[in-house]
Amino acid sequence: MSATQLYTKHTRVWIPDPDEVWRSAEIIKDYKEGDKSLQLKLEDETLYEYPIDLQGNELPFLRNPDILEGQNDLTALSYLHEPAVLHNLKVRFLESNHIYTYCGIVLVAINPYEQLPIYEQDVIYAYSGQNMGDMDPHIFAVAEEAYKQMARDEKNQSIIVSGESGAGKTVSAKYAMRFFATVGGSTSETNIEAKVLASSPIMEAIGNAKTTRNDNSSRFGKYIQIGFDKKYHIIGANMRTYLLEKSRVVFQAEDERNYHIFYQLCASSSLPEFKDLGLTCAEDFFYTSQGGETSINGMDDADDFEKTRHAFTLLGVKESHQMTIFRIIAAILHLGNLDIQGERDREACSVSSEDEHLSNFCSLLGVEHSQMQHWLCHRKLVTTAETYVKSMSLHQVVNARNALAKHIYAQLFKWIVQHINKALHTTVKQHSFIGVLDIYGFETFEVNSFEQFCINYANEKLQQQFNSHVFKLEQEEYMKEGIPWTLIDFYDNQPCIDLIEAKLGILDLLDEECKVPQGTDQNWAQKLYDRHAASQHFQKPRISNTSFIVLHFADKVEYQSEGFLEKNRDTVYEEQINILKASKYQMVADLFQEEKDAVPATAMKKGAPRISVRSARAVFKAANKEHRKTVGHQFRNSLHLLMETLNATTPHYVRCIKPNDEKLPFKFDPERAVQQLRACGVLETIRISAAGFPSRWSYPDFLNRYRVLMNKRHLSNKDKEQICQSLLKDLIEDPDKFQFGRTKIFFRAGQVAYLEKLRADKFRVATIMIQKTVRGWLQRAKYQRLRQATLTLQRYVRGHLARRLFEHLRRTRAAIILQKQYRMLRMRRAFLRVRNATLTIQAFTRGMFVRRIYYQMLAEHKATVLQRYARGWLARLRFRRARAAAVVLQCHWRRLRARRQLQALRIEARSVQHLKKLNVGMENKVVQLQRKVDEQNKENKLLNEQLSMLTSAHSSEVEKLKKELQQYQQSQRGDGNQLLSLQEEMERLRLELERAHRQREAMEDSHGKERDLLRKRISDLEEENALLKQEKEELNSRILCQSEDEFAQNTVEENIQMKKELEEERSRYQNLVKEYASLEQKYDNLKDEITIFKQTSGHRRNPSNQSSLESDSNNPSICTSEIGDTEDVIQQVEEIGMEKAAMDMTLFLKLQKRVRELELERKKLQAQLEKKEQEIKQSQVIETKTEVTSEYEDFAYNSLKRQELESENKKLKNELNELRKAIADHAVQNNYSNDVQDSYNLLLNQLKSANEELEVRKEEVLTLRSQIMKAAQQKDTKKNMESISPSASWPNSDRHVDQADAIEAYQGMCETNRKTEDWGYLNEDGELGLAYQGLKQVARLLEAQLQDQRREHEEEMEAMRNQIDLMQEELENQQQAFLQTLQLSPEVQVELGLQQEITRLTNENLDLKELLEKLEKNEKKLKKQLKIYMKKVQDFEASETTVPVERRPHGRNMQVAVQRKEKDFQGMLEYYKEDEPLLIRNLITDLKPQAVSATVPCLPAYILYMCIRHADYINDDQKVHSLLTSTINGVKKVLKKHQDDFEMTSFWLANTCRLLHCLKQYSGEEVFMTQNTAKQNEHCLKNFDLTEYRQVLGQLSIQIYQQLINISEGILQPMIVSAVLENESIQGLSSVKPMGHRKYSSNAAEGDSSYSLDEMIRQLNTFHSIMCDQGLDPEIIQQVFKQLFYMINAIALNNLLLRKDVCSWSTGMQLRFNISQLEEWLRGKNLQQSGAAQTLEPLIQAAQLLQLKKKTSEDAEAICSLCTSLTTQQIVKILNLYTPVNEFEERVTVAFIRNIQKQLQERNDPPQLLLDFKHMFPVLFPFNPSAITMDSIHLPASLNLDFLNKV
Repeated sequence: MSATQLYTKHTRVWIPDPDEVWRSAEIIKDYKEGDKSLQLKLEDETLYEYPIDLQGNELPFLRNPDILEGQNDLTALSYLHEPAVLHNLKVRFLESNHIYTYCGIVLVAINPYEQLPIYEQDVIYAYSGQNMGDMDPHIFAVAEEAYKQMARDEKNQSIIVSGESGAGKTVSAKYAMRFFATVGGSTSETNIEAKVLASSPIMEAIGNAKTTRNDNSSRFGKYIQIGFDKKYHIIGANMRTYLLEKSRVVFQAEDERNYHIFYQLCASSSLPEFKDLGLTCAEDFFYTSQGGETSINGMDDADDFEKTRHAFTLLGVKESHQMTIFRIIAAILHLGNLDIQGERDREACSVSSEDEHLSNFCSLLGVEHSQMQHWLCHRKLVTTAETYVKSMSLHQVVNARNALAKHIYAQLFKWIVQHINKALHTTVKQHSFIGVLDIYGFETFEVNSFEQFCINYANEKLQQQFNSHVFKLEQEEYMKEGIPWTLIDFYDNQPCIDLIEAKLGILDLLDEECKVPQGTDQNWAQKLYDRHAASQHFQKPRISNTSFIVLHFADKVEYQSEGFLEKNRDTVYEEQINILKASKYQMVADLFQEEKDAVPATAMKKGAPRISVRSARAVFKAANKEHRKTVGHQFRNSLHLLMETLNATTPHYVRCIKPNDEKLPFKFDPERAVQQLRACGVLETIRISAAGFPSRWSYPDFLNRYRVLMNKRHLSNKDKEQICQSLLKDLIEDPDKFQFGRTKIFFRAGQVAYLEKLRADKFRVATIMIQKTVRGWLQRAKYQRLRQATLTLQRYVRGHLARRLFEHLRRTRAAIILQKQYRMLRMRRAFLRVRNATLTIQAFTRGMFVRRIYYQMLAEHKATVLQRYARGWLARLRFRRARAAAVVLQCHWRRLRARRQLQALRIEARSVQHLKKLNVGMENKVVQLQRKVDEQNKENKLLNEQLSMLTSAHSSEVEKLKKELQQYQQSQRGDGNQLLSLQEEMERLRLELERAHRQREAMEDSHGKERDLLRKRISDLEEENALLKQEKEELNSRILCQSEDEFAQNTVEENIQMKKELEEERSRYQNLVKEYASLEQKYDNLKDEITIFKQTSGHRRNPSNQSSLESDSNNPSICTSEIGDTEDVIQQVEEIGMEKAAMDMTLFLKLQKRVRELELERKKLQAQLEKKEQEIKQSQVIETKTEVTSEYEDFAYNSLKRQELESENKKLKNELNELRKAIADHAVQNNYSNDVQDSYNLLLNQLKSANEELEVRKEEVLTLRSQIMKAAQQKDTKKNMESISPSASWPNSDRHVDQADAIEAYQGMCETNRKTEDWGYLNEDGELGLAYQGLKQVARLLEAQLQDQRREHEEEMEAMRNQIDLMQEELENQQQAFLQTLQLSPEVQVELGLQQEITRLTNENLDLKELLEKLEKNEKKLKKQLKIYMKKVQDFEASETTVPVERRPHGRNMQVAVQRKEKDFQGMLEYYKEDEPLLIRNLITDLKPQAVSATVPCLPAYILYMCIRHADYINDDQKVHSLLTSTINGVKKVLKKHQDDFEMTSFWLANTCRLLHCLKQYSGEEVFMTQNTAKQNEHCLKNFDLTEYRQVLGQLSIQIYQQLINISEGILQPMIVSAVLENESIQGLSSVKPMGHRKYSSNAAEGDSSYSLDEMIRQLNTFHSIMCDQGLDPEIIQQVFKQLFYMINAIALNNLLLRKDVCSWSTGMQLRFNISQLEEWLRGKNLQQSGAAQTLEPLIQAAQLLQLKKKTSEDAEAICSLCTSLTTQQIVKILNLYTPVNEFEERVTVAFIRNIQKQLQERNDPPQLLLDFKHMFPVLFPFNPSAITMDSIHLPASLNLDFLNKV
């Protein structure tokens, strides 16, 4: 493009300015060829005419578009030149506060002179793993690039940090090393990374000093090699130093200081261990006070000294060596304070022997005082013939003293560096290393000496290496993309380097002059003039003859030759060194020993695996006057070695810039910045880039950015590359201005700006079109609004006129209507007056006629009434006469019959038979009444005892009060009021006692009334007997209808069914038999069975309301009474167990528990007393029923039966006791042999035989009793049959009667004879009576059971109500305590909270202990019940095998006891001890989640619990411990093996949590059993408390949860940035900005993997489905996604805060849309309650901040009120990073950002900028019981668990 196309109106250019270096201006008139000047307008609106040189045609530099300002990479600018670079750095530094900027491969770092929050640990993690250029420029990005290339290319790396003093080189190098120490931390316990960082404080103390440009300037160069192993962990380090500024030890310029260590030691001189050093403040010493001020603002020397000592200790420097170091440093200070006195016109001098500083110097170094005093002022001259001792002049002595001080400090510096390297050395083989070079930058001062010459020489070498590397990278980039390569001419500084180091160069001539005995600086300068006068890089000053000028790459520098020879020789006299070698301190002597093993640097091979550790310092050897090698020669060799190292590595460059000389924060001096940019080679990089193709775009980015410049012809082609090529050929005419590579398009300088101009013009035209259309639409809308308003006004006016006309018409019509109505009203009133008068006259007339008729009818009615009453009186008189006659006749007849009956009764009364009949049953009634009276007496006696106890307690309390009253009267005799109060209290207590007596009497009265009511109830029950008679007759009819064939058929079917059930019971029982594998369990079972047999063999009297059929059953079912009878045996077992158990509670807890138990017992007794009164009422009803139903025969029968069986029971008890002793003797022994099994079999046989004998004895007793009763019945029957006609016969008189039926029939007959005397019509065998009594007893039994159930239900309800009341009371107490706590101070709140927590835990502990004891007791009872059923099954099975088939009907009652199908599988799995490894392997180690995907979720957890439950059931603690330990270890092993498998980790997290829940749910603790069913409560553990294992499983669950989070974070982390920030979910919303950092082949080799938001959501769906399918608790799933969404928020926000390219309005819109997609996903998965959405709040506010307006103060207030989740630094950072995508957006002004900062000053935000994405929320595992019962779980065959047996 021609100049006329570029330099048009409105184009901005750069013009030189003396103050600002470059100034911006705008062209106001198009430039034409031949114009002598440009018409410009400056930024302050002043006009300026810029002259143009027509010969050179030098036009001003063009300014880049605003869209390109503030770029991360300077090479991304379209116009590459000095003003563009300077302006871009200034904009980034001042407006955005960005101190880092890329310039190709160089990182430009500007010192902010302020601590910034961009170096925290979170920032390191944010840059770790990122490509260079993906995020904002940073020193961490360079360090990450070096670390990544080392790992990928397996090549050593170097980071070269350079810059002038005060630019921040040391800090940058320190942060780079911190990054490596964090990312590549060592895996061993040596903590080598901490040692690497600890070397920095030491090197800063001994090598840094304050200069006029920097308060912490490094006065030496260092190269630190950080070694890595094959896994790229730090294993060691190595440090090399260069050119220590030794002259600073003895001389400091004004406002400068010596090395920090001197001032640190002086500041700590008051410490006890430093008393012997003889130090005072730094102002008292010559070597530390030459610069004036000895302190630095913001620096505490004493505190820094402590850090230095700590660093020495961390690096392994002994305390003795540290003290020696400090003594040497103190000796140097004393050496500088020596008082040297001149003699003989200063040709000779001396030091006083009494000089305090000399004494301190000698004592601190351990040297001879007199020798040091002598040789400080004399020197030895050695010739071939003899040796002379010569006095030195005062000047020579001072120089020798200073040389000695410098030499001592240099040797100490070298020793410290060697020991640091020794501490950082490792024996592990080094795989690769990263070197960090912190070296001085190019320096030029008013007076430049030997140090500046060496520094600039080193920078020439580094610049040459830098230029060649940049050129090489450019060449590789072009070759990779296939761009035609043309040689780029770049500055080669090899001639300048040859001038310095070549043969007969400056250094060679200097060394040659040093060898001359009388060589001087002037002679050396003259040789330089003669030798190099013709060199283009060497000049001679016009005025001076002792100076020379060298033209360096950065600038020309004038050096003064004075002091060059002395500094190059570095002369130290041999005599002084020999004195130091003879020091009594070994370390001091070792400092000055010759290095015999030193090898020259040139002997090092290039391919050596490790560079030798040594300081690039002068090597002092025993020469005559000086060392053999000069300082210049050593520095040249070390520099060559450094360049060899750097050339063998991949370099990375950091150029530090000092923005101003005043050290003010964020102040930019353009002139100083330009000087440093020229000196550090940044502009040279720009020039090399500008010479080629600096602007580079990928084809997709170019297409997206400049698609607006395309037409339909371009878009017709689907190939993006073809589209871009055709577009560029149309837009840019010169084909040399661009090149097409394989993946990128390369542009010459300025072409991107031209394309941006075309794009802006296109947008401007489109904007004008849009504005025209919008303005037209606005005008049309305005016209429509005006027209609509006019029509509306017309409509309203017309309406108003119409309404006014209508109102007039309406009023006229109303007036007419009013007139009409008034006239009508007047006429109507006249008519009504006439009408009313007429009606009145008619009414009076008609009334008169009606009254006349009424009086006539009334007279007729009265006559009729008189006639009726007269006739009735006559009829009644006749009836009474007839009735009186009939009554007289009846009385006479009845009197006659009564006299006859009286005579018959008197005869009958004299007979004996009648008396017997009257006395039947009276004896039984007397006995029963006597028994009842005894019971009442017992109850009264109990009540009297309780009353006496209360009375005695009251009396004792009264006595106590009396005694207290007497004591009080004795102590306080004059106090009468208190005596009266005590008397009143006694009177009140006496009244309460009387009130209690009255209440008792009232209770007794109420008790009597209730007794009367119960008697009435008896009469009601007798009425019920009539109803039962009817039911009896119906039952008799049903019984007679049943035939014997049907009964037999039913019996056969029942036998078949029972056989099937028996087989099922047998199969289930075989599973139960396996429990007897453990001999200890066998012993427990035998004891329980013996106890059970002892209790079941004896006979108890059944309650009267139970059927006798039930009492005669051979195998009665277990009831509450039987369980109660086994408590004695259970108590014995508990006592035995408690003797063996260890007490785990302290004495205090026992006493406190006992007090609570006594209190509970008191409450229980009081409650029982209240319940007893209610039970008395109920018992009276039952006793009344018993009196009605029980007979004397029943009592005799039961007593006879009990006496017969008690004798047998005693015999059986004796036998069982003998067997128990025998088994106990065997069980105590540890020899588990077959003897126990034999004794067990013997016991079973004896139990069976005892059962059979008991049944035989029962049958014999019953038979005998039935015969006696039958005889008595026949006698009574004969007497009763005498009153019956002999001809009467009964159909069932010949039927055979069973013995039991006969007994019950007899009881029924007796009952019938007592109640009625007309039972003779019943059949003679008493079947109806038997049926009646059976039904009656069944009804009573059912009624009693219902009453018991109702009573239990009421007790449960009462207990629940009490529990609710207690919980409410506790809640109120807690709320009250909480309110009281809030009013206290924070310290008191913490202390009170701890006390309350301790109290609560103590109470809970006691409650749980008490609950545990109760549950254990209940557990043992239930266990005994289970064993009873097991015993019954075993007995029944044995009886089935021995009894023949034809005798099976007799065992019908036994089958009822074993038909319990719910006991098939009890939810326990048995395994042998040797099968435990197989169980762990099949169930844990080798198990795949897919194998159990179709079964119950968390099946392994249930299986493990069932195995644990069986081990608990058999009371095998070792088995429980082994199984749980193996399970935990197996899970850990699986997780370690699959540490990256999300599915496996989630699977075992779900199973571990489920196992933990099972151990809680079935632990027996009430707090975990609230949701259990009755069936689940049966599956609780009985013997062991697994609380400790629950804690271990809880910790394991936390570990698994953390591993699950780490795995999911590792999967999601690479997706987050591209999916959330870079993914364009709304296509076309964001447009690509001009390219930022250019990726060279080093980092472009890695393909950028991008992810869409849909892919991340699919991954989240995968996580959710896996966790849900595996049965993970919903609460844990919510916590997992809360953690993941926090990580998404943290990583996305951190990346946003570190990337300028994503801080735009369009990115904010995309980001908000992507977040809404994530929120929608949370709602779809019902995870909105998890808190995951709240973790995205900072990211949401960041997106809103990008979208809000950022102009006015109202906008600032809105931002401050909206962004509450963002810190002040984050808000300011986003505003600084905000970059317009196109030129139509506006940048955020600095004033607006300052306004935001001002409004946010009141916030107390944390100082950190980034979020800690590794922060993990504390996880909670809430208790989640399962509804699955253990007996419903089935084992799939795929698990190969055949060795597990169901119990």
